[in-house]
Amino acid sequence: MSDEKDDATTGETAGDSAAEDAQQARPSGKRSSGRRGRTALAEAPEPGESTTVSGTAKKSAAAKPSRNPFAAIWLYIRQVVAELRKVIWPTRSQMVNYTIIVLLFVVILTAMISLLDLGFAKLMLWAFGK
Repeated sequence: MSDEKDDATTGETAGDSAAEDAQQARPSGKRSSGRRGRTALAEAPEPGESTTVSGTAKKSAAAKPSRNPFAAIWLYIRQVVAELRKVIWPTRSQMVNYTIIVLLFVVILTAMISLLDLGFAKLMLWAFGK
């Protein structure tokens, strides 16, 4: 009884199924759902924070938030950059397609509203005359 024994139902050897498993485990280029919500800033606890058993970082009771406005601005900028790193940006061709679709939609709605305005203006002139 070896590992290379043929499987009676599929006719594949154990080596073939391992190769298929490795092929299915390749990354698809998409981010996994397990990584969502985490950033490089959120993974490592900052000084003055203690880590609990579940891995979440909490502020210790002795550490007080900084009242320095420049530190608050710097923290905000770091958080914005961390969030922007999570964004999946569109490619150039996607941007061109989206831009064309938006412009066509705006032109169609502008024409439709203009026709409605013209129709109501004619209706008012007909109803109240001039």
